[in-house]
Amino acid sequence: LVNSKTLFVFAFQTGHTTGPSLNNDKLYKFAYSAEVYVDQVKASLQKSAGYRISSGVDVNLLWRNPENDDDQLIKIMVRDVQVENVNERPAAKSIFKGKSTEKIIGKEYLEALQRPIVLELVRGKVKTFYSYQNEPGFTQNIKRGLASLFQLQLHSGAAREVDISGKCNTTYHVRQDQVTKIKALDSCEIEKEGFTSHNQILDVSTKATSATIYVLEDSFIKSIKAEENYVLLLNSRRKTGAKIVSKQRLELKSVQAGPGLITGKQVASVIKTLDSSYVAVSLVAEPVTSECKKCPSLSEHWQSIREHMYPEKLSKAEAARSFLSFIQNIRKATKEEILQIIRSENKELLPQVVDAVTSAQTPASLEAVLEFLDFKDASTSTLQERFLYACGFASHPSEMFLKSLTAKFKGDIANEEIRETLVIVMGALIRKLCDREGCKLPAVAEAKRLILSRLEKAKKDDNVRMYLLALKNALLPEAIPLLLKYAESEEGPISNLAATALQRYDPSFLTKEVKETMNRIYHQNRKVHEKTVRTTAAAIILNSNPSYMEVKNILLSIGELPLEMNKYMLSMIQDILHFEMPSSKTVRQVLKDMRAHNYDRFSKMGSSSAYSGYITRGPDVSSTYSLDILYSGSGILRRSNMNIHIFDRNAELHASQVVIEAQGLESIIAATPDEGEENLDSFAGMSAILFDVQLRPVTFFQGYGDLMSKMFSATGDPINVVKGLILLTDYSQEIQLQSGPRASTEFLGGLAIDISGGMEFSLWYRESKTNVKNRVAMFIAGNTEVDSFFVKTGMETTLEVETTLDFISTVQFSQYPFLVCMQMDRVESPFRRYVTKYESLPSGRRYTARRGKAELLAGNEYPLHQENSNMCRKVFGAVSDSSSNWF
Repeated sequence: LVNSKTLFVFAFQTGHTTGPSLNNDKLYKFAYSAEVYVDQVKASLQKSAGYRISSGVDVNLLWRNPENDDDQLIKIMVRDVQVENVNERPAAKSIFKGKSTEKIIGKEYLEALQRPIVLELVRGKVKTFYSYQNEPGFTQNIKRGLASLFQLQLHSGAAREVDISGKCNTTYHVRQDQVTKIKALDSCEIEKEGFTSHNQILDVSTKATSATIYVLEDSFIKSIKAEENYVLLLNSRRKTGAKIVSKQRLELKSVQAGPGLITGKQVASVIKTLDSSYVAVSLVAEPVTSECKKCPSLSEHWQSIREHMYPEKLSKAEAARSFLSFIQNIRKATKEEILQIIRSENKELLPQVVDAVTSAQTPASLEAVLEFLDFKDASTSTLQERFLYACGFASHPSEMFLKSLTAKFKGDIANEEIRETLVIVMGALIRKLCDREGCKLPAVAEAKRLILSRLEKAKKDDNVRMYLLALKNALLPEAIPLLLKYAESEEGPISNLAATALQRYDPSFLTKEVKETMNRIYHQNRKVHEKTVRTTAAAIILNSNPSYMEVKNILLSIGELPLEMNKYMLSMIQDILHFEMPSSKTVRQVLKDMRAHNYDRFSKMGSSSAYSGYITRGPDVSSTYSLDILYSGSGILRRSNMNIHIFDRNAELHASQVVIEAQGLESIIAATPDEGEENLDSFAGMSAILFDVQLRPVTFFQGYGDLMSKMFSATGDPINVVKGLILLTDYSQEIQLQSGPRASTEFLGGLAIDISGGMEFSLWYRESKTNVKNRVAMFIAGNTEVDSFFVKTGMETTLEVETTLDFISTVQFSQYPFLVCMQMDRVESPFRRYVTKYESLPSGRRYTARRGKAELLAGNEYPLHQENSNMCRKVFGAVSDSSSNWF
């Protein structure tokens, strides 16, 4: 089975050697090439952007330890370097045409690349890498990539090895004269910069593989083929991504007579004899960055995009594109450069500048914006709010963000609404830092302590509400007992807010105590509660793995509830069944009992409803909407709640929630309030959650006097809830390629958003109308680049879409059951995507290939449920009848 060229023989022919062994007085001449490709994930490499470095490599044995044959010094020298296109291309499209290697790389760098290196190999592993001290980092890295190829072991098994990629888990498979080395790149310990997005759905997933195949002959290497692949995919749209392929080949061409061995017992003396300039350097790659020589300054860049950042243009894709490019430039800028722009800009554009500066999330940008904003000045409250929300939406906030906000909160704040927003955003930052295992950071511990202790001491309802909203963002497990206390023992809006905060927790946090409290609230065991709180309690129970008896008791209560609440709960149960929610199995079991499931219970009249449906269903992510509307018995809206969730197999994102609430309006139409709602103040307002962050609620009116003045002066114009620029996807990683160059990949996704909502109320027509308009433009830019100092190659991907989602509910309460029509429409949406591959030299010579596609996504009117469709026909039929008989 074993011949003279098998692995067994060459591994033991010297009696000791367990690594490859070179013969004395021989010069091994190899041909070497390193190739880099960048392209779309499923594209063939024939059309990829990239380049190839090829050369000759001479290897000879310098010294063998007289006491240990496994300890060898080998010299490696690169010669005849060539740089060329990785794929054949017409001369007119080649950036290397007519340029010598010396011209491309530079004389100094080429000389450095061709200076020899020395490796000490012990049992096949690189013990020490010797090179020259002040050599340019990028030539040193190319040599490290070559040196790492000479590291191998001649028996199967796993090892933790140090090479150019860092300290990595490596597995060897040995079969006769072939060795396969598999390196687990995700295990490599190496210094690199980068960050990822807070939510997995908005992030980028990566997959990296590395395999090297060695063919051996006569105790040494005959050929090496190494390949590593990096695949990057946008989680929200896996068709969008990039791949980097790095290949290395080393092939033995001839063996000639070479120089003799150097005698000596110690490695150090041998190295000194060879060249006293040699020093031991790390085999792990060193960070190298090439400076941009022709890049515009921050202020020059701002001037080029400024016109796209005016408020009226904020729902356009160009605004989102400009926002992202501005962030990229701010991240490279100093505090002084940033302040220069902030201080010189006008009032119209400053909010957008603040969005971008805060979203950049660098120490310089945070310092600049904090130095500019004065929280003691009420006249700049718009900018303060934009800064705070940008902090709340931060993709990878640092502890410094929370520390800065806590310090501001302890100081003087002129505007009470800003004070409230600040605490709410502190809650969002606590959650984001805790999600990244930062719960024990000093700034997080202090902010948690501050919110919890001040809530317990708060006497005014406004202060209680402020801290509850912060907890609704923070979702701290230790806050649950406090939230239960406020949900069960407080009145009206406070109780409701505490219940909706509990509703945001993952069901795994909802203990037996939580469910018992929610059951007491729903069934009013201790006191009478408003129906908004009761329905939220029911939703919590039904969403957290309810028991058979819990579901049965809820079903048995239908028929005994206030008019509209009966209909609402019935609709909620039907939605659970229709949408196959987790509790649907238990609900179906209970419905087999005729006491719970009978005509009397399931035929209750009313206009309230709860309904869920899909907006999109895709292979990567799906999005759902849920729409529920609860009325008072007199036909006046109590709560309208619209949610959009995005989810994939592993994660979920609460993309948006718009809740319009009204209470205490029965006196306007001389109606009787429902049980538990007799003493409520007249109020209407809107609350929003955007990308998992609860925003500060907006009040339409508070109190009867305010209501009457607004009714008589109302224009029906919508109130702006949120307007601005949000950084959603924020992914940046450096990748050290084993052939030497360093790659960088960056994906940024920006949203230009304008959400407004309004409520019209007509006593004359006995009609109310709520309208929520979501106008958004999204732009995603991905850039994957390999920078070898003397040549750059990469690929840019862009996606852009503009759309509007309208939700309108019309209620006519001149009869009972009153007529309610809900409409949810999405307008036609332009969608564009482009891919640009490029190669460039520092001189400015550049090759680009661009492909794109633009299409119009059809508009859509979401059907909601059949009952709603029937009602809309009646509403719009009644409207047309009344208009024709006006005179």
